[in-house]
Amino acid sequence: MGDREVDQQLVERVQNGDKHAFDLLVIKYQRKLARLLSHFIRDAAEVEDVTQEAFIKAYRALPSFRGDSAFYTWLYRIGINTAKNFLVSQGRKVPTIEGVNNEDAEDFEDNSLLREVNTPESELMSKQIAQTVSKSLDILPEELRSAIVLREIDGLSYEEIATIMNCPVGTVRSRIFRAREAISEQLRPLLGTSKDRRW
Repeated sequence: MGDREVDQQLVERVQNGDKHAFDLLVIKYQRKLARLLSHFIRDAAEVEDVTQEAFIKAYRALPSFRGDSAFYTWLYRIGINTAKNFLVSQGRKVPTIEGVNNEDAEDFEDNSLLREVNTPESELMSKQIAQTVSKSLDILPEELRSAIVLREIDGLSYEEIATIMNCPVGTVRSRIFRAREAISEQLRPLLGTSKDRRW
């Protein structure tokens, strides 16, 4: 039985009055959702609050969940919308660069190659790349940042991202391409790569 089927069974149990089943969904997705939201909201306490609020909204909306999409796709959409609403209510549009967790960028597969050689130079280079990727993510427009984070960090498919972002798959592909181009443009001076190479 796959993740989606397990989640669907838990959702049905919640819909039938089993509150413990929702606890299992929270345990399963709390860290993933918080990690996603930390790309929009930098303060850890605020991320925790918004994550909790997203789960409360999901719990209240669960009776109307029909299973047209995977539970986590539906939950991520609620989480992103909750984060957007929070930022608007705080008068903030774009997260500040302060308090960036540079380790976020280490989830990118390309950086794992750099971490294999543990010389001081390679560790410094790896850290600079992580900082550059993290700062690049911060300055991306929101729709590009959402798409690239969902794809590269959370590992979602284009179809799942399209459902979360409520747009066609082609738009998702375009946003991810543009985000990758913007990030590679920032990395180019650091890596000394030519314009015709992305990394």
